[in-house]
Amino acid sequence: MNAEPSPSLRYVQYTSSKESQYLSAIRQLISKDLSEPYSIYVYRYFLYQWGDLCFMAMDSSNNLLGVIVSKLEPHRNGALRGYIAMLAVKEEHRGKGIATKLVRMAIDAMIAREADEIALETEVTNTAAMKLYERLGFLRSKRLHRYYLNGNTAFRFMLYVKDGAVNAALGYEPGDGGSGPYQAPPT
Repeated sequence: MNAEPSPSLRYVQYTSSKESQYLSAIRQLISKDLSEPYSIYVYRYFLYQWGDLCFMAMDSSNNLLGVIVSKLEPHRNGALRGYIAMLAVKEEHRGKGIATKLVRMAIDAMIAREADEIALETEVTNTAAMKLYERLGFLRSKRLHRYYLNGNTAFRFMLYVKDGAVNAALGYEPGDGGSGPYQAPPT
């Protein structure tokens, strides 16, 4: 399951100039795999404001194989919080490292923009996603009962990427001990 991505794959950052070419494919891929029925406005909300935090995996024929959609903004605790809103890979291309590469690209882009922490939610039944995020250093922080519109429960996952981010999230003061900055797990 941890195979290296195929060399014929290309990973590209979304830009608004690609909307007419890729938005329909992004919506189709995500709506096939995720339980939430997102409207076109939700996609545009993310892609217009944070298109630089959206990455796509393309095959040699320019077909969309995977996508990650993220955002970055101040959170109520004062931290600059990244958020992975959507991640999907075509079923026949799973297990090839595409999702791992997309998540790492999004993490790296958020860190480059000074993220303190990164959050996401996934259904408690999505064991493959939970293993992926835990392998990349995310921690389960909360169980969200009946979180999704379909009534399914979710786990919130957090990745603390800066010194003190865990302490700030937990309300500790500097010098109380805590975790260090994010270190990417070995590939």
